[in-house]
Amino acid sequence: MRIIFFILLAIPSFVTAKPNVIVKHQRNVENYAEIQITNQTTKSLICYVAIDGYKTYFKLPPKQPSIWYRATDPRFNHKNFSTWCDYLSLHPQYNRTK
Repeated sequence: MRIIFFILLAIPSFVTAKPNVIVKHQRNVENYAEIQITNQTTKSLICYVAIDGYKTYFKLPPKQPSIWYRATDPRFNHKNFSTWCDYLSLHPQYNRTK
């Protein structure tokens, strides 16, 4: 009985594993909101930063920060940004070179 409980407890953590990233927010000297994502894993990630419905996809190398992405209007703040990152190996369609 204990083994079944342990298996049921352990499986959801593997299924919901997400890459470890740090998201930083700031305002630049022109008072525009900015965002930066730092990859804390040893694997490459595919990420996007979205604001006002516009998504910018980019690859994020291991243990590296992204560039600062700036909002297009000073009225935007950190709550207007949306971010997403996942392991690049799980999304081979983004691994193509242009």
